[in-house]
Amino acid sequence: MFDLDSYLARIGLCGRPDLAQVHRAHATSIPFENLDPQCGVPVSLELEDLERKLVGERRGGYCFEQNLLLKAALEALGAEVELFLARVRYRAQRGATRPRGHLVMRAQSQGESWLADVGFGLGSLLEPLPFTAGAAQEQSGWSFRVVQDSTELVLQSVEDGEWVDLYGFVPQPVPLIDVETSNWWVSTHPRSPFVTGLIVSAQDGEGRRTDVSDWGELVLTERTPQHTQVTSLAREELPQLLAARFGLGGFALDAEGKRLVQT
Repeated sequence: MFDLDSYLARIGLCGRPDLAQVHRAHATSIPFENLDPQCGVPVSLELEDLERKLVGERRGGYCFEQNLLLKAALEALGAEVELFLARVRYRAQRGATRPRGHLVMRAQSQGESWLADVGFGLGSLLEPLPFTAGAAQEQSGWSFRVVQDSTELVLQSVEDGEWVDLYGFVPQPVPLIDVETSNWWVSTHPRSPFVTGLIVSAQDGEGRRTDVSDWGELVLTERTPQHTQVTSLAREELPQLLAARFGLGGFALDAEGKRLVQT
């Protein structure tokens, strides 16, 4: 049984909040992180493991973990939820085809269908969007829209004054076994960016985004819709930064000072 009350307490809510309230509270309360793949720890999608990690231990997770936890909460609140696998398009090389390595959802509530996604590490939706191509929507200063591109729906956001693709997906629901297969690839394949690189991020209700990544040099990036500040980091600063800025304690560097390990 899903413990809805504990989940709502984790994201600062209680009672029977609506879809938009739950989505925004989740997106601004639970950090995105790929620390388990970095530490060589298998990523389980079993609901009891997601509750233990993201709720009980107050950890974060990546898209499969975040959105499956949200799915359980929305279903407990009476919504119907379907799963879709998307290809990340953000900063993809022209002509490149990336794997379907991102999970998104359609949540149907009170006769309406919504695109729900709290697990895009470079800036998730704060609130759900209508599950169709439509007009742009501003969320705490960030602009999003869904457009049609051939057979795919594509989520876009504004960057440096221009619309850029974040990800695209065919609106055909997938079974959980397909999600589990994609999760296995993302968390274990030696070419997966979540195995080769670190990304931890958080956002708040005012539109501030903070992330630390080493997909290049190790940097801390702090963003608002109007401004971006990038600060270079030394590797030895990482464990303390994770604890202080993201609430993710219990990590240290290995004996070589390179990879993170759980303590």
